[in-house]
Amino acid sequence: MGLLKVGKPLSWNDMLPHCRYIRDHGVKQFLSTWNRVKDIENDRLFYGDEIEYSILLVDHDKREVRLHLRGAEVMQHLNDKEQHTDHRNGYGGCTWHQEYGSWMLESTPAMPFGGYTKSLLQVEESMRLRRARLLSALRSNEIAPTLVSFPLMGVGDFVRPAAPPGGPASLSTQVPDSCINPHPRFATLTANIRNRRGSKVDIRVPIFKDEHTREDDIEMDCMAYGMGCCCLQVTFQCSDAAESRYLHDQLATLAPIMLALTGATPILHGRLANTDVRWHVISAAVDDRTPVERGVPGAPVKRNPDMAGEGVRPLAKSRYDSISAYISQRAHLSKETSEYFNDVPCEIDRSTLDMLTREGIDEPLARHLAHLFVRDPLVAFEGSIQEVDDSTSVEHFESLNSTNWQTMRWKPPPPKKDCGPHIGWRTEFRSMEVQLTDFENAAFTAFVVLLTRVLLVFDLDFLLPLSKVDDNMSRAHTIDAVNKERFWFRSEVVPGDTCQFSPRPSKTANDEFEELTMAEIVNGRGSFPGLVPLCYAYLDHIQCDAVSFARIDQYLTFIKRRALGELVTPATFIRDFVQKHPEYKKDSIITQGIAYDLVLACDEIGRGVRPCPEVLGDVIIERITRDSAYDTHLHSSTCQMAIAKLLNQLRKRAGDEDGPGSLPTAPLRKRARSAARSPTV
Repeated sequence: MGLLKVGKPLSWNDMLPHCRYIRDHGVKQFLSTWNRVKDIENDRLFYGDEIEYSILLVDHDKREVRLHLRGAEVMQHLNDKEQHTDHRNGYGGCTWHQEYGSWMLESTPAMPFGGYTKSLLQVEESMRLRRARLLSALRSNEIAPTLVSFPLMGVGDFVRPAAPPGGPASLSTQVPDSCINPHPRFATLTANIRNRRGSKVDIRVPIFKDEHTREDDIEMDCMAYGMGCCCLQVTFQCSDAAESRYLHDQLATLAPIMLALTGATPILHGRLANTDVRWHVISAAVDDRTPVERGVPGAPVKRNPDMAGEGVRPLAKSRYDSISAYISQRAHLSKETSEYFNDVPCEIDRSTLDMLTREGIDEPLARHLAHLFVRDPLVAFEGSIQEVDDSTSVEHFESLNSTNWQTMRWKPPPPKKDCGPHIGWRTEFRSMEVQLTDFENAAFTAFVVLLTRVLLVFDLDFLLPLSKVDDNMSRAHTIDAVNKERFWFRSEVVPGDTCQFSPRPSKTANDEFEELTMAEIVNGRGSFPGLVPLCYAYLDHIQCDAVSFARIDQYLTFIKRRALGELVTPATFIRDFVQKHPEYKKDSIITQGIAYDLVLACDEIGRGVRPCPEVLGDVIIERITRDSAYDTHLHSSTCQMAIAKLLNQLRKRAGDEDGPGSLPTAPLRKRARSAARSPTV
């Protein structure tokens, strides 16, 4: 989530008159940034991950579990401790951030990882360290497993401190507003989404139909169901703007593949869902489109000149969805090529497009930005609208860019801070679900990092028509999609005789696509070598050192086995756990007892206490404890408390006659004589 602005956020009615100004000046801020950083080049690879956690309160006597709403308190404690911790070992620092839920917090490495194979090993070490440090901040009756969604979210008395459902921000009948992070931005974001759309959010997911299931859908009415989901995200610094745009597009085609491979969300609102991943839930949870924008039949047309598109322009997707436009040159080499690959609705704000093209922004990038700006800003702060300097700030630009939560996010360099590090062009990969263990999270992070190098070094092409990418996103939601679905993928990933920047026909033999199984995509079939073999080819090409290769090989073998169905996803593990639980009545309902046993099992798996061969195979997770959270110093200076303790122990070894005021004696001789007189045993 990053740093949060301090100030008073405006309600929707107060903000609405400023929306046009924020949109217009957001474009101006981008143009100022572009002119400042467009020529940055030759930046080296840096990357980092983001992992989110949930703090849960367990009652072992009653076998109950609830959300514990003290994420901000724990975050503050951890960040305070980081200020007094030595980070000179390179990756030992952690940074803790607020998240939407008041029971949540997010961790990142204090510094990004470098572009060397050994850095891929540091990722897991960093993740384990962060988990240990979080454990050190928890109370004895708290746990913090890496679960995507709390099983009993919105069910009965599910939070501590206890609170009734609803509140002025969400108006939910299921979730209390106390679940929203206390920073004023989050409640305002919740209320403004609801007010812009004209109703509460409406989240509906098909329920898993078991023998005694009575409902048809799982119905949820609060943003917290979506933004309370935990995920795994990876951000890369790229060499230049062109490389960042290329990776944005190429990785967008992999987003549904990685979503399915990391599936971990079979439970929503206390019910088994007929889906395995979170994406559509979050998409609905932040859908601020008006009824006319959503295409609701018979919706009255109510134009508002302050709103983007006057609030009546049809919008095909929520602002949390897959991308709707490619931005790299490869996808736009000709008009025909552009139409072939960009074959989904991509609404644009015409004034934004005109402003950008007049200033020399190429059409693919201008269309991408004009598509982001068909939305309204959702949060603005009093005193930070006209007062913002467009030449030095990106606040208005980021109010749109950072609230278009797509599978990929293109991130221009931020304004440079005094004495701050250089930050270049970045691309953020956002689709993956958080896994139960740091081994899994590190494996998928390393996998995505390696795929970026594979794409760049071997000059490959993963582009698909975006309609096929969207189709893959839908298929990724299927129960056990890894084994039961086929996904659209390119038949050939080598561009052939056409180099990356040469014109070519819109459709050639190399652009053909077909439906492949997950095993075929990951491990290869026919002329397509597979994603994992491509990673091995890259590691061989760079002559990866033996130590790094040994662990990376474990990561790739694990991913290969999951794709083959030899190892299950966390979603399958959780679903099987519930269905085999003695309290389960084949009615799709998660009881308190089931939830309690499930979260404890997931916590123990994550800490290495409980083996889980179904998910991990023969990988053994070394135990993580709070004792390993911080290094123990080898003190070179004296410690008075330790000296006093030692002296006290030594005094007990002396005789009373050798105490204060005693005459010179021979204690060694006396002890020897005493031992000689004692009977032997």
